[in-house]
Amino acid sequence: MSSSTSSTDAGHVGRPHGLDGSFHVTRPRPDLLTAGRTVVVAGRSRTIERRAGTDERPLVRLEGCTSREDAEALRGQALLVARDELPALGPDEWWPDDLVGCRVADGARAVGVVRAVTALPSCDVLEVQRDEGTVLVPLVRDAVRAVDVEAKAIDVDMAFVEGG
Repeated sequence: MSSSTSSTDAGHVGRPHGLDGSFHVTRPRPDLLTAGRTVVVAGRSRTIERRAGTDERPLVRLEGCTSREDAEALRGQALLVARDELPALGPDEWWPDDLVGCRVADGARAVGVVRAVTALPSCDVLEVQRDEGTVLVPLVRDAVRAVDVEAKAIDVDMAFVEGG
């Protein structure tokens, strides 16, 4: 799969945890937050030295981040992983970053544009911006007919999405 971006978002630096430079990760991608992996944060490459917590609430400490103040200084920054370091995708799998900005349609009828991909307990959902507001489209086979990342287009079944 080719992509126009060179990195993907693995999460964001959250509030500090303890005194050693560790912090909570918000909006985590746990599969990308492993000890030894290199991430770019605030324009600087750093190695994840420690990974603890759960997949839902990971705790991370980065190389060079040795105090609570260091962690607080990075708060809100994205943790980016280079595309060439990402694990291979299977069939019908996409990186969330690749879906943002895709045009969504139900056949020939335009629906909107993907604003974000959000992980919910049951499945990921596309947040699709429409003129009349946002609609959530579950990333399940019944709702999503086809995804063409290269064409930035997603075909959905709005009757399924709207429960009709």
